[in-house]
Amino acid sequence: MPRHSIAFPIVVSGPSGAGKTTLVDRLLAADPLIHRSISTTTRSPRAAEKEAVDYFFVDRGRFEKLKQNNELIEWAEVHGHLYGTRKAYVEEQLAAGFDVLLNIDIQGGDRVKREFPGAVMVFILPPSFADLEQRLRARGDLAATDFSVRLAAARVEISASARYDYLVVNDDLERAAGDLRGIITAERCRRERTAADVVKRLIE
Repeated sequence: MPRHSIAFPIVVSGPSGAGKTTLVDRLLAADPLIHRSISTTTRSPRAAEKEAVDYFFVDRGRFEKLKQNNELIEWAEVHGHLYGTRKAYVEEQLAAGFDVLLNIDIQGGDRVKREFPGAVMVFILPPSFADLEQRLRARGDLAATDFSVRLAAARVEISASARYDYLVVNDDLERAAGDLRGIITAERCRRERTAADVVKRLIE
């Protein structure tokens, strides 16, 4: 059972190469009270992917209906495929007492914050821009044009980090992972999240 009855969305954003996916995976493995948000996509499933585990797979027509009916908190088109977060799925997880983690871009993060004002916003930063460039080059899977696009996008994203509640500098993976866990622990102890539940038990 969750520690508190008031669960909340957790938005994790950051530029490509900052290491946010690795940190998110570590957080999810360490805390069973956090569920990863499952995106809805028009992309076809890959070999090992499963419906309602990796993604909710729909055709483009169904996705468009979800948009028209305002059933998506946020959505984006990536490489010709649509991806989005269903509001009903997030609400179901929160109602069950699980915090919901969304690894999304800054535009998606803004939309989540508008829909759920209590969402916790965490931005992952590289220790320096030079380090970010080195990490992207080390991947070896980006063409020169894609590399330049990623760097330009990173500057825009980093400049928007002021809109987030917390900044985690990923200069050391273990320390950064510990910082991220500490943020969630602190948020669960916030008075406005726990007071009503705790006080009620004490005075009954």
